[in-house]
Amino acid sequence: MLSRPGAGVFEFAPALIAAYVVLAVLAPALCKRWGRPALMACGLLPLATTVWAGAQLSAVLDGGERLVHVDWIPTLSIGIDLRLDALSLVMTLVVAGVGTLVFLYSGRYFPADDDGLGKYTGSLLAFAGSMLGLVLADNLLLLVIFWELTGVLSYLLIAHRSGKRSSRVAATQAFIVTTAGGLVMLVGAVMLGENAGTYTLSSILAAPPSGPLITTSVVLMIVGGITKSAIVPFSFWLPGAMAAPTPASAFLHAATMVKAGIYLFARLAPAFAALSLWQPVLMVLGGITLLYGGVVALRQRDLKLLLAYGTVSQLGLMTLLIGTGNPDALLGGLAMLIAHATFKAALFFVVGVIDTSAGTRDLTKLSGLRRSMPVMFWVSVLAAVSMAGVPPMIGFAAKEAGYAGILDGGAWGAGGAVVMTLGSALTVTYSIRFLWGAFSDKPGQADTEVSPSSPWMTGPAVGLAALGLVLGLVPQLLEPLVQSYAGTAGETHEDAMALWHGFNLPLALSATGWLLGTVIFFGQRRREHAGEIARPAAAEPGRSYRATTAGVDAVAVAVTNATQRGSLPVSLGAILIVLIAFPGTMLIKAGVGPKSVETFGDPAEVLLSAVILALAVVLLRVKRGMVAIILVGGVGYAVAVLFILRGAPDLALTQLLVETVTLVAGLLVLTRMPDRALFASRKGNGFRAVVAVFAGALMTALALIIPGTRTVAPISDALPDPSVSYGGGYNIVNVILVDVRGWDTFGEISVLIAAATGVASLVFLSQRTGSVPRRPTALPKAAKPRRPSPWLATDWTPRRSLLLEVVTRLIFHIIVVFSLYVLFVGHDQPGGGFAAGLIVGLALTLRYLAGGAFELGEAAPVDAGIVMGIGLLIAAVMAVVGLVGGGSALQSTIFQGEVLGLELKFVTSTIFDIGVYLVVIGLVLDVLRSLGAELDRQAVVDRLDDDAPRSRRGRRTADTGRGTRR
Repeated sequence: MLSRPGAGVFEFAPALIAAYVVLAVLAPALCKRWGRPALMACGLLPLATTVWAGAQLSAVLDGGERLVHVDWIPTLSIGIDLRLDALSLVMTLVVAGVGTLVFLYSGRYFPADDDGLGKYTGSLLAFAGSMLGLVLADNLLLLVIFWELTGVLSYLLIAHRSGKRSSRVAATQAFIVTTAGGLVMLVGAVMLGENAGTYTLSSILAAPPSGPLITTSVVLMIVGGITKSAIVPFSFWLPGAMAAPTPASAFLHAATMVKAGIYLFARLAPAFAALSLWQPVLMVLGGITLLYGGVVALRQRDLKLLLAYGTVSQLGLMTLLIGTGNPDALLGGLAMLIAHATFKAALFFVVGVIDTSAGTRDLTKLSGLRRSMPVMFWVSVLAAVSMAGVPPMIGFAAKEAGYAGILDGGAWGAGGAVVMTLGSALTVTYSIRFLWGAFSDKPGQADTEVSPSSPWMTGPAVGLAALGLVLGLVPQLLEPLVQSYAGTAGETHEDAMALWHGFNLPLALSATGWLLGTVIFFGQRRREHAGEIARPAAAEPGRSYRATTAGVDAVAVAVTNATQRGSLPVSLGAILIVLIAFPGTMLIKAGVGPKSVETFGDPAEVLLSAVILALAVVLLRVKRGMVAIILVGGVGYAVAVLFILRGAPDLALTQLLVETVTLVAGLLVLTRMPDRALFASRKGNGFRAVVAVFAGALMTALALIIPGTRTVAPISDALPDPSVSYGGGYNIVNVILVDVRGWDTFGEISVLIAAATGVASLVFLSQRTGSVPRRPTALPKAAKPRRPSPWLATDWTPRRSLLLEVVTRLIFHIIVVFSLYVLFVGHDQPGGGFAAGLIVGLALTLRYLAGGAFELGEAAPVDAGIVMGIGLLIAAVMAVVGLVGGGSALQSTIFQGEVLGLELKFVTSTIFDIGVYLVVIGLVLDVLRSLGAELDRQAVVDRLDDDAPRSRRGRRTADTGRGTRR
């Protein structure tokens, strides 16, 4: 870890972010053990973060900053670069401070029997950690990573009530919109970093590059910001996200996630506000959003939706101020961000209290709460007054600073001030509307009955309202912090944050907004009858989004129907035709040919080639699937022998083993298919033959021509020496797989596990456990073996050989021991984890073929998924060990010495190979149990159903245990 002198406790920032990840993983277990108190206990981490951030206050004043760097992926210019300055400190205090209150509030908001409490707590902690990483990131790519993490985690929080379709739809909508914007932002970040010559954000902002590409990259990043902060035309996702639990809404949609875009604008503004497109884009979109959100908020009956559209409007105001670009406007925008966090989170808390106490958020059904909930009433008054920009709350001081800044905004300033005044008037209107709708007496309605609310829920709302009052009375407390940020853009006016600046134009504009907003409210009330308060919007927002997604779905279905006919031959033929048409045409136009062709050097190769051709020709004439699979296997075996003759024993061994496993899998599949299903029709065989001949000719030509185009010496010439000195082994192939290309191998075994899980899930109908009973107790009596033996677990099918079963039992352990030999000598001789795992897989296959499902259960009484998981875990641990030891991931160490007079050598990459070994064993076991044992069991059930009386079939099916559809 590297840090600048004086970094102080900021050096612990990476560990602090990691603590959120660790606690998020532990949260489900804590909630299961402690219940709701676990939420309050988890709130200690954001509380500690708040204290930690407060301790950094003096370090960031007057433009100060703290930097820390941890190497991560140097080749991609990605490091864990964190930076703390005034702007990131403000966001950290907002994230951690409001987060602490959200955890306390959530501890009583959810019922004690909520089964999703653990998932909610873990997601909330992970989100808070990601948001903290986002505001502290000093690397553009790291910023994008945290940016996308917040989107994924917000999806989980919005879709907390996953049983409701509306929650899932809202979460998907928010995720798609913000993720699409994040991808656009990634393009802009890469363009900016490449043109600046560095991805370090502080370096770019200190010496901002210029030019058309820079303007384009900044605009692309702005697109990411406006999607995240719900700026028009992407405002529609935020109201839908109100499907989230109310405390999550207070955190995501009042204090943190929606502020990410505002933070991005504020971060870029000091360096790029002078760009020609900055003011037009941000001020125009911000102004439209300010007015749009305010107008639509007046038409809402749901208090939470009213606050949601109010949030949209306030985000537009912040964008308008930051888009102005001058230092005073930036100061006002940051002050507004702080004020918004205090009053809007408090109002969301109030709505949650009302909802849980009264059972509704519909303002047409609420009456008399001013008397029954006096504490919440006065909290709402203070928060609404702050939201309306009325003294003596922080909202007033922040808005005054914003007016002063926007009036200095040059040619765009006057228009911006007018829009801000109109938007402020609408804010006053919906602030009054909130108070009236939630707490007033409605004519003709009895007082709404409410149940007592917990102090853990009222307390956070009271705390935020009180904070807004204190900061409003003494706004000078914020002056040094907001001035420190605004000073990075230029000189600012002193005493910008004050409760009283005298009679001036900003005060006149504020008063105009108060008066106009009050008039609008009473004018609206006069036009409405008591029973018809608030007409809902004529149409839900997001119609263009839904139309777009519906259009994409329709196009996808049409393309899929046109190109994917559900036929493997058709799909393969399309691929081959494209291959012939494009690379083949280019090869012909190039007019190149092979430089030299080596003829057969061994008569055995001629014989093997003739065998392969003969098998291929015969294969075209067979009509039975089993014969066809055997012939295909014969071709593979012959090719393996060619590998041996060409001096590739490792490749030959792998080919033989894979061919055998594939052959067995194909035969198992055919047990549930008609034998002639593969050759139902011969129509189109002529066309297939033409495509096959041309594809074969093209591949032959490429194989002959491409080697002759090499202009430098092949890298294989330099591999023998490094294989020994670097990898510690003489088997170059194995060294490449577990040392040089270890990451590729790790990815490949991960794909193998995913594929095995997918295949098995398609076979097991009701649940996929991968387990097989070791004794035939789970089957009907008619399916059990008549003479069970303690030594031979004979299957129920009649096609088994007792001799084969006895011989298999005798040689099974010998094969397993041989596989261990192949595993451990693989670094120096043909073999390795993959080949050794396949050898064990063949031994298990023999046990299955000899005795069926129960014999396989006796041979391997373990869950295949657990075996694969342990193998992947071993491989992953080996990747981490290298990093812990100060090296690179998957870096191996060679231990060599004399033990008991014997010269012994051990390379740690062998442990990684053991992981591969277990993954392959688990994969084969999974295939045998899904394509073999489970299919056998289903066949028995089908046979029993066919033999049983019609009235008893349902009961027989229900009694057969797992794997059946109930």
